[in-house]
Amino acid sequence: MVPEVDGLSSLSNPLATVEQLSNSSSSLDGVSPALESSVRYAGLQITQAAGILLRLPQEIVAQAMVIFTRFYIGSEGGSFRVNGAKDVSAASVYIAAKLSADPRTTRSICNVYAYLTSGPTRQAFPDPPAHDPESYLLSEGGYHSARALLLQTETIILRTLSFDTKVVIPHHLALTYIQTLGVLPSVPSSTSRALASRTLGHLNLALFSPQLLYVTHQPVTLAVAAIYLAAREVGVKLPSGEWWEVFDVDREDLGFLVVALKSCEGWITAESEKWHDRSCPLTVDEINLEIKGMS
Repeated sequence: MVPEVDGLSSLSNPLATVEQLSNSSSSLDGVSPALESSVRYAGLQITQAAGILLRLPQEIVAQAMVIFTRFYIGSEGGSFRVNGAKDVSAASVYIAAKLSADPRTTRSICNVYAYLTSGPTRQAFPDPPAHDPESYLLSEGGYHSARALLLQTETIILRTLSFDTKVVIPHHLALTYIQTLGVLPSVPSSTSRALASRTLGHLNLALFSPQLLYVTHQPVTLAVAAIYLAAREVGVKLPSGEWWEVFDVDREDLGFLVVALKSCEGWITAESEKWHDRSCPLTVDEINLEIKGMS
């Protein structure tokens, strides 16, 4: 990972290098780029669903999703054929929550993931149809096995990331920048609410981006791009001139991110249609079977 920006460490994250983005452990283990993207998306999706069921703040859920993404970056990172997406997702949520003021117990996390990966839930979370509770009931022995795996995976993630688990999320920055730009009045209007909502929506959607935007761009740049795109969609006039330069964002990065943010929704829709009649592999055994069936 590229180190944080000097003097802005409180607002910056370590970023992936070009080499790390070009070569992942999963690709070296024979996982095709398309399957890798699909499994990553499914892992991020179940991470988001787990955060909802655990009633975690979105900031913590977003941090867990970034930790999950970071883990699989580069040839020195994790591989989907060695470390299953479900297990890494659970451990990422556990780490992010533990480092916050709102931690969750290992039992809560194990129970939630047993539920999310049971029966029809796999294809409909976070709002699955009702089904037999016994299909996701963890026995005492099953819980201890799941807990041991959770803690083991936590150790693997921490070692792989060199214990660098700090994640700065751009959501609060974006709201602060909107106020700085003078387009968020003291008495909120329907337009200002829509601007804030669309901005946060783009930032949440970017967590699933196939371009891995949260590990390739700093939070400040992401916040500015989300504001720019949301303002155009809602019809809010921003200050004239190249106002983004005030936040040290150049036009090239802004343009790339706006295009990437606009494409997220379409890509997610395509992924959902691709796997609509079956579950995307989330475990090592499942992905090995998927690769075997493709060969």
